[in-house]
Amino acid sequence: MLGISENKKIVFPFEQDNKSRLAGKLRYWWCWTAASGLLLFVGLPAVLFLWVIGRRLWLYPLALWGAKAWLQACGAKVSVTGLENLEVGKQYVFAANHRSYLDTASLFKYAGRRIGLVAKKELLKAPVLGQGMGFVNVIAIDRSNPERARQSMDKALQVIKDGYSFGVFVEGTRAMPGELLPFKKGAFHLALQTGVDIIPVAFRNTDRLMGKKTGVLNFGTIDMVLMPPIRTEGREMMDLLRETREAIAAELARN
Repeated sequence: MLGISENKKIVFPFEQDNKSRLAGKLRYWWCWTAASGLLLFVGLPAVLFLWVIGRRLWLYPLALWGAKAWLQACGAKVSVTGLENLEVGKQYVFAANHRSYLDTASLFKYAGRRIGLVAKKELLKAPVLGQGMGFVNVIAIDRSNPERARQSMDKALQVIKDGYSFGVFVEGTRAMPGELLPFKKGAFHLALQTGVDIIPVAFRNTDRLMGKKTGVLNFGTIDMVLMPPIRTEGREMMDLLRETREAIAAELARN
């Protein structure tokens, strides 16, 4: 398939949903209203309390609940396949495609591991969310500043050394509906530096539910597919990138 080996954008066939855009817009704003309510009435008191008592990581179970509650408020069910590919007690770098904000909550909640995540630096400015990100090992990356980006990846390295897995959306941003963008190299550097295996993760249907620049939300099921691990020992970074991309692209082509 054109674009896989060259690490260029791939466009898959995509049919836009014909449901009412007015209803979809109302659902979209309800989804963000629910997120604001969770942050204000649950997240803010918890962040303040745990900061005062010095137990920041106690926020993690509440964050898992919050991710599930937000997905439910958005009318999104999550179908997870491939958990049998994870070995008990092993850590991984989960390398996922990214088509919707719904992907982030789904990966955080349903990866089957306690994980940290890479996020855009703009999220640090979000009230409560920005303050709480560091409590649950969500690390913001400033890709416009190579030195700060390197420091962020060093933090991710420490998260893995502390016993967590790590999730990275390898396109670096949300793709438009039906697209797979070129992959960034950070996740593969991280896997090589830590020696952990890579789990390719394909998200299907999230672009139909809440696609980039659509401004609408449709109820439905998110397909989250965890593929067999890719060994990193003795491998080259670009080989890992290509193998991960081929696995994700093949899964998306089945949609």
